[in-house]
Amino acid sequence: MTVEKIVMPQLGESVIEGTISTWLVEIGDKVEKYQPIAEVMTDKVNTEIPAYHTGEITAFHAEEGETVAVGEAIYSIEVDGKGTKEQQNVEANSKQEDQKETIDSQSMKTRYSPAVMRLAQEHQINLSEVNGSGRGGRITRKDIEKLISEESQKPKDELLTTPASENKSTNTEQKKKAFTQSLPGDREIPVTGIRKAVATNMVRATTEIPHAWMMIEVDVTNLVNYRNAEKDHFKNNEGYNLSYFAFFLNAVAKALKKFPQLNSSWAGNKIIQHKEINLSIAVGNEQELFVPVLRNVDEKSIKGIAKEVHILANKARNGNLTQEDMSGGTFTVNNTGTFGSVQSMGVINYPQAAILQVESIVKRPVIINDMFAARDMVNLCLSLDHRILDGVICGKFMSHVKEILENISGDTTPIY
Repeated sequence: MTVEKIVMPQLGESVIEGTISTWLVEIGDKVEKYQPIAEVMTDKVNTEIPAYHTGEITAFHAEEGETVAVGEAIYSIEVDGKGTKEQQNVEANSKQEDQKETIDSQSMKTRYSPAVMRLAQEHQINLSEVNGSGRGGRITRKDIEKLISEESQKPKDELLTTPASENKSTNTEQKKKAFTQSLPGDREIPVTGIRKAVATNMVRATTEIPHAWMMIEVDVTNLVNYRNAEKDHFKNNEGYNLSYFAFFLNAVAKALKKFPQLNSSWAGNKIIQHKEINLSIAVGNEQELFVPVLRNVDEKSIKGIAKEVHILANKARNGNLTQEDMSGGTFTVNNTGTFGSVQSMGVINYPQAAILQVESIVKRPVIINDMFAARDMVNLCLSLDHRILDGVICGKFMSHVKEILENISGDTTPIY
């Protein structure tokens, strides 16, 4: 009998950590291979981790609600044999990382996880002055939480004897803590689940990506007239709505085909320009927002796009989205116009290169041939990663999307 430490697996591209939502077994339980062991939440989706072995659970290395980096141990199991090739590869990679970290401890010390960066920013902690307890001196979330706890327990006399130069900083910190304390009648809502994963991902995106922004306005009068003429017939035949969003996704896919630079991802020392055009879209239910993916959108008709959006939206409302539904996105299109928004700046879906916000279609007076005319107008707002893209290529991309949308008709844009 051997005891194996099982590590947090890679649960999707760009996923670097997961939060243990619920342990589905207890220490001492006998489990079968492929039996669900735990529910794990990432910034992409909720999923279950299966057992890689048949055996007995001997220890948990992470508690419920704890966020664990990919490759770090989460539980131990007493098994016969060495387990699956998949887990052996994961463990081998983990051992290689351990050796690398031992050799280069200084570089590991400056590798901060999104959770560490978020806590440090919230509590104004200088990470260069923190001694990490992780491998190679890496600063862990527990190191930061311990430091925060120690600061909060310092006696008031110590604060009174601090030098005058530090009083201002101390007073600022006290005011900040006082502001965030609950008052009678306030409602405290724990930051857990999807909201915690989203918060971590947003901090990572905004701290690592140098965002730039641009907006164009598009005359979509022809699109509105075409869609309104076809929507009832389409609904009767297909059973779901012919939305404006399907036309926008179609136009974006065509533009990405012409300007593939925007269909890219940042990968540290290289930029990956994707062949497939897989569009991430925002859908949700009453409480949570999800970002599922429409694959190979450039190969689909308007009807095919509308059908897939309908299916994914229903899955999100019913809580049936899978890991496969949520992975593989290369560019994000967000339909903010659903809420009446007319201008917004989206946060890029890391590690993608850009996100496009489709705002509300509004009828406005526009000058055409020196005369006022009532036209249906929409703003398109693009956030871009300035490490990957510059304004010239993004301007050309946006102009091409505008051209496609303004020339939509039954002749140029068949629905089927």
